[in-house]
Amino acid sequence: MMPKLQPSFSWRQTPLWLFFALVLAGVLATPAATFAKHDKEPTAESRYTTLDGARIHYVNYGKGSEALVLIHGWTMNLDNWRDQIPDLARRNRVIAIDLPGHGLSDKPQITYSMDLFARAVDAVMRDAKVKRAVLVGHSMGTPVARQFYRKYPEKTLAIVIADGSLRPFGDKAFMDRIIAGFRGPNYLDTVNQLFAGMMGPGLSDEAKLRIKTSTLNTPQQVLVSAMEGMVAPDIWGEDKINVPVLAIMAKNPFYPPNVETSFRGIAPNMEFHMWEGVGHFVMMERPKDFNAAVLAFLDKNNLLKK
Repeated sequence: MMPKLQPSFSWRQTPLWLFFALVLAGVLATPAATFAKHDKEPTAESRYTTLDGARIHYVNYGKGSEALVLIHGWTMNLDNWRDQIPDLARRNRVIAIDLPGHGLSDKPQITYSMDLFARAVDAVMRDAKVKRAVLVGHSMGTPVARQFYRKYPEKTLAIVIADGSLRPFGDKAFMDRIIAGFRGPNYLDTVNQLFAGMMGPGLSDEAKLRIKTSTLNTPQQVLVSAMEGMVAPDIWGEDKINVPVLAIMAKNPFYPPNVETSFRGIAPNMEFHMWEGVGHFVMMERPKDFNAAVLAFLDKNNLLKK
């Protein structure tokens, strides 16, 4: 049974410490079998590989040694990219991943660090025989992609950021308060309320429903551990990303005015977009615009040409 939701609130009224949770958060949608059918969409191949004895689920579209790899955010799964797959897969190979602990992947009692997620992406690429990839990361998927780049720079062609961050959010006291809300018995109420504050004005009712119900599919231990992994000091640093980067961010009053400059300090070769009037789920709220921006970025940088 779904927990009783607290009244919705506007992200513009959210306290600063709470907003940091919103920026980090994501959404777990429904399984991959529900992807909509499109005439020119390549056949979806549902596959599994293993990492440290646990199964990792992914869906493959197309062939080739290079691919666009889609990495979901906190408590999401690969179906969150359902509106991206048809457009992107017409141009190049696409792989969408259920990170460990999410979607149809196994959910063992382990530590869900950004390093684990990066190794999971590598395990999927090796199983799919993909040598190099453009990584697209929403929310938590951004530090996952950055950690992958640290570990496997030779396998990283470029990174696309979908309202994720290259900088840490707040100090330890802020982070401790955030995580404490997910450890208690009413954590589902807390997460649902957070999601309510992240929904932009253009998000469909269907997408809102998926966001609100998706939290039931991620075990509490997984979401707490993954949040702890996101705020771990060792994943944030001044080390540079020297491949092309596309950042598509949702404008809000809590980002510092120098956010673009701050990001460029990490990713010098970055194309930066700040969209107004959207919430955290930018690719769900404006899918056609998002897809067009990604495809233009690939063309501009001559990436993943068939």
